[in-house]
Amino acid sequence: MARACTHRLSKIAAALIVAFGSGALHAAPPSQDALVAELKRMAERLDRIEKRNAELEAQIKARPAAANVEERVKALESRNAQIDDALNRDTISEQEPELTARLKGAEYTSLDIQKQAKIIEGLDGFSAGASLTGVAQRMSGVDSPGSVLNYRADITVTTPTVAYGNIDSKLFGHFRVGQGKGVSERLTSFVGPNASSFQLGSVIPPESSAVMLAQAWYQADIPLPLGGVKSLSREKLTVNIGKMDPFAFFDQNKGANDETRQFLASSFVHNALLDNPLAANVGADGFGFSPGVRLAYSADLRKPSRSYGASLGIFGAGRSANFSEPFKSPFVIAQAETKQLLFSGLEGNYRAFIWRNGQAPTFVPEETRPHTGFGLNFDQRVDDAVTLFGRYGSARGDRLPFDRTASLGGEIGGSYWKRAADAVGIAFGANRASADFRAQSAGLLDGNGNPVFGFASAGWEKTAEIYYRFLVHPKFEITPDFQYIRNPAANPGAKPVKIVGARLQLTY
Repeated sequence: MARACTHRLSKIAAALIVAFGSGALHAAPPSQDALVAELKRMAERLDRIEKRNAELEAQIKARPAAANVEERVKALESRNAQIDDALNRDTISEQEPELTARLKGAEYTSLDIQKQAKIIEGLDGFSAGASLTGVAQRMSGVDSPGSVLNYRADITVTTPTVAYGNIDSKLFGHFRVGQGKGVSERLTSFVGPNASSFQLGSVIPPESSAVMLAQAWYQADIPLPLGGVKSLSREKLTVNIGKMDPFAFFDQNKGANDETRQFLASSFVHNALLDNPLAANVGADGFGFSPGVRLAYSADLRKPSRSYGASLGIFGAGRSANFSEPFKSPFVIAQAETKQLLFSGLEGNYRAFIWRNGQAPTFVPEETRPHTGFGLNFDQRVDDAVTLFGRYGSARGDRLPFDRTASLGGEIGGSYWKRAADAVGIAFGANRASADFRAQSAGLLDGNGNPVFGFASAGWEKTAEIYYRFLVHPKFEITPDFQYIRNPAANPGAKPVKIVGARLQLTY
C-alpha cells in the first residue's frame, strides 16, 4: 500500500513538471527557485511516507500467525472447561485451578460465618450463670474438733422470654454439684453453720461428684386486667410450676439470703423454723428442692415508690418432695409483701407469711407430724451502703425442736473506707427450745436404743456471726467468717462453740 502511494506521488510530481513546462507556452514560467522548493517539499513528504510504510511492515511481521491464535483460543476453552468442572464439585482438590480453590474457600468461609450467625441468633435471649463456692471451717468447743472443707458449683440457664398474646413465658434450669457436708455432722445444734454445703446422699460415695438437676420450672407472666393493654398494665399474675427451691419465692431478704456472698449460718440465710439441720419444716427434699406450683399477684400502683404483692405456694412434702410417693399432705405457704421507700427515699421490703406442713419432720428420726407457723421478714436500707434485716418466726406442732426464732443484723458496704465492693456483715439470733424438746431431750432414744441427744434442754440457743467480704477482682471474692454458738441445741451444759472459716467465691 505504501509503495502504491509512492508511485502515485511520482506521477503527480511528473504531472506538475509537465504542467509547469506546458504552462510556459501560455504564461510566464515560474522561477527556478520556486520549482526547486516545491520538489524539495514533496521529497520530504515522500520520505515520511516511506518511513511509516516500514513501520507498518514491521508491525505486521510481529503479529502471531493464525495458527498461534487458534492454539491460544483452544487453551482458553480448555481452561474454562476445567474451571466449570471444578465449580460443579463441592470438594477442593490439589489439581483444580487456583481460581476455583480460592472461590470455594471464600464460599465456605461465608457459609461458616452465616452458620455462626444463625447459632448466635438462636441463642439470643438465653442467659446463663455459673458460680463456684469453696468453704473451709475449723470448729472448737465440741467433742470432735477439727477442720472441714467443702465445695459447691451451680449453673443456671434461663431461656428467652416468649410472648404469646399478652402472656410472657420462660423456662429456668439449675444444675448443682458438690462435695463435703461441712461441720454440721460434728455439732448438735438448731443452727447449720454452713448453708453452702452440698453432697449427694449415701448411695453415692463422698469421693464421687455427681451433677444433680436441682431446679427446672416454667414461668408465665400475665398482665392484669385480662384483655387490657399490656404496656399500661401495673398489675401482674405470675405462675410457676415445676421443681423449685421454695426460698427463691418466699422469705426472700436482700440483707441475708445468699450463703455464697452473705451469712453462712442457716438461721441467717432463711427463717430458722423452715430451714434447720434438726427438722426443716419447708417440706423440701434433703437438698432443699421440691416439686410444686406458685401463684403470685404483684401491683406497682405508684411506680417506682411502692409495690404490693401476694403469693401462694404448694409444694411436695415428706416423700412426695423427692417423687417417691404421690403428692399428698403438701407444704403450703402464703406470703404478703410490700416495697416502700423510707428513710429519705431508701428502699425497704416487708413480708409476712403463714405456712403449714402436713408431713413435717420432728426431732425423732424418720417421724413426721403436721406443723404450722408464721413468720415476719424485713430488709431496709438506712444509708447509702447500710442495709438492716430481721426475721421472726413462731410454730406449733408435736415434737418441734424449737418453736420460736428471731434474728437481726445488717451489712455495711465498704464505700465508707474506700472499698466500695467490700462489705462487713454482722448478725445475732436466738432459737427457743420447744416444750416437747425440753421434756424429752434427756431420755430420747433412736431406733437402736441409743440416746439421740443425751442432755436436758432448757431455754434458748444463741448465735452470732460476723464476716468481711473482700473483692479480689470482679469475679472473685474471699470472705473470712466467724461464728459463735452459745448453748447449742439449748443445752445449758454445752461449751460455747466457735467456728472460724473462710469462703472463696467465683461468679460468672
